[in-house]
Amino acid sequence: MKDTTGIVAAANVAKNGPYPSKGGSEEILTVARSRMKTAMAAFSQTREDELDDLRFYAGSPDNQWQWPADVLQTRGAVQGQTINARPCLTINKLPQHVHQVTNEQRMNRPGIKVIPADDKADVDVADVFNGVIRHIEYISDADVAYDTACENQVSYGEGYIRLLTEYCDEDTFDQDIKIGRIRNSFSVYMDPLIQDPTGADAKWCFVTEDLPKAEYERLYPDAAPISTLMSLGVGDQSIAQWIGENTIRIAEYFYIEYEKQTLNLYPGNQTAFSGTPEDKTLRMMFGKPIRSREADRKKVKWCKINGYDILEEREWAGAYIPVVRVVGNEFEVDGQMYVSGLVRNAKDAQRMYNYWVSQEAEMLALAPKAPFIGYGGQFEGYEQQWKTANTNNWPYLEVNPDVTDGQGAVLPLPQRAQPPMASSGLLQAKAGAAEDIKSATGQYNASLGMTSNERSGKAILARQREGDIGTYHYVDNLARAIRHIGRQLVDLIPKIYDTERIARIIGEDGEPSTVKMNPMQEEPVKRIVDQEGVLIEKIYNPAVGKYDVRVITGPGYATKRQEALESMAQLLQGNPQLWQVAGDLFVKNMDWPGAQDLAKRFKKTIDPKVLADEDDPALAAANQQMEAMAAEMENMFNMLQNVNKSMEARDLEIKQFEADIKAYSAETQRISAVQAGMSEQQIQDIAMGVVAAALESNDMIMSGEQREMPEMEEPQMQPEMTPPQGEMNEMR
Repeated sequence: MKDTTGIVAAANVAKNGPYPSKGGSEEILTVARSRMKTAMAAFSQTREDELDDLRFYAGSPDNQWQWPADVLQTRGAVQGQTINARPCLTINKLPQHVHQVTNEQRMNRPGIKVIPADDKADVDVADVFNGVIRHIEYISDADVAYDTACENQVSYGEGYIRLLTEYCDEDTFDQDIKIGRIRNSFSVYMDPLIQDPTGADAKWCFVTEDLPKAEYERLYPDAAPISTLMSLGVGDQSIAQWIGENTIRIAEYFYIEYEKQTLNLYPGNQTAFSGTPEDKTLRMMFGKPIRSREADRKKVKWCKINGYDILEEREWAGAYIPVVRVVGNEFEVDGQMYVSGLVRNAKDAQRMYNYWVSQEAEMLALAPKAPFIGYGGQFEGYEQQWKTANTNNWPYLEVNPDVTDGQGAVLPLPQRAQPPMASSGLLQAKAGAAEDIKSATGQYNASLGMTSNERSGKAILARQREGDIGTYHYVDNLARAIRHIGRQLVDLIPKIYDTERIARIIGEDGEPSTVKMNPMQEEPVKRIVDQEGVLIEKIYNPAVGKYDVRVITGPGYATKRQEALESMAQLLQGNPQLWQVAGDLFVKNMDWPGAQDLAKRFKKTIDPKVLADEDDPALAAANQQMEAMAAEMENMFNMLQNVNKSMEARDLEIKQFEADIKAYSAETQRISAVQAGMSEQQIQDIAMGVVAAALESNDMIMSGEQREMPEMEEPQMQPEMTPPQGEMNEMR
């Protein structure tokens, strides 16, 4: 530990910091103290009001924070005697109204949804982003951070959420991103000049923390001794705000630095900053850049300081200060910023309600008890029982009958007088105060679950929607903050997951899985397939392409599953045949033990065609093979059809040829039959006519075989058609 017990040594430490070789520590500390003063001055008035809102919201009968101090002095004990003290009741109705907003947020949590933003981005990588973000939220218990910020935002006006990085294990250099909770919003001092409600444009921010002295000395043994810090101060009174009696206040200090650099433009719309390896590569490829301009490169710096020393410092990997603001109601009046929540405007109505309830109790408590009224002599001999009738539970009370007339008539029994009642004006004032609380918070009976004049479900939902609209800006502001967290995560994930690793992701249904990331590959998704084209695995690079974030507000997965179960039950009741195609999905959404096992068994009974996944690579390859086989079978079928057609045509031709032969034979026989009665010239003319007609109409000669068949028959027909010369002479 350095010896800084003297004034000179302390002054040197204050001037140069504990690490003078680093340089610049004096300027950093000076600027940090100045900015802290600025933030304290800017937020001093509004934070006093916020703190009062928080105390009022946490008011109870034990602390009586909802009663003004001067009123308590007049209604409390006098000189230690409480006999004349007036009641100061606290009936806190505000938590119900606050929880109406915060619990609605818990039921319908805003969810981060990553979407591609340019042509280089990929939908599969966006899904990986979504899975990694769900994993980060799971390991960080991000719902606790969101709920705390929402509770603070609604109750007194502002909450904060932060991002941080941690090593996965003590023996690795791989880091994980965490979403952190900031329980005390007053420990955050953000740049008061921001315009974005989430603080996305903040230039600096402090997150303070108080450490016990022993812990401080263990973590930072080389820092200046605590005794030196407390006793010396080096004339800088601003240091006092960092030092407590038993604790040391330290602060995480985020600030943005800008560095002037030249941005060069090369062909293909490629850009690079001068001096970077990318710029040197592009110069070798294209030579002189097309255009150049000066640009401010933003860097987020982080250091941990105690107002006197810089204890740690490094550069933050992200492009934004990792502290996100969740604001309720925000006003700027005369240059002063005012922030409020749901409680601010309901405080007076709550005070009036407490006052009228206390007044009612006081009137009833101080009013005399209702006495018994009877005639003189009726209580004689029974005085003790009647004196204690208002305090003891006597089983019976006796009286003396007093006969006052000569006819022996008995007077009526004693009767209790009318008990004291609260005035109607007091009751109306109390009811009016209760209604004023509802008006100030924008939530009425339907929003709070109370019965009203509405009877139909549609009318009740309409009234509830009015209350939701009155407080919807709280949920919307939280959604904006979570959207900014999503943008920071999209910016951080490629920088933190900068080595080849197997990353764990969580699906929308909560089922975990793993993906392989390789930040060195050039494409966003690399698909590895085998020789048959079946996909083996995918490797992702989230650094390629740009992605944007939107927020989806709605029920959580468990609620959606219950709604889906109800809808499917109604659908299956009306269409029982759907059990054959969707029965496994219906059983899968049930919550009883064994439902998942039953769903798996039920799935085996469903037709595989229904369960086929169109995106399955193996199925796609099989479909391609089936399509090829179908095309081949179609070609074979066409060939068979052509063969059948040719065979049918041949059969027809053969039949036609046989019919022609029969016709020729018949004609020959007819000619032979009439030869005896005809002259030679007539027979010759008839024969020549038949031959000419046959030659003119005979188109059967279509193939070699068909041409041969007439030629083979023609010599046999010729002797019949043309008689020998000797016969012709005889006929002559």
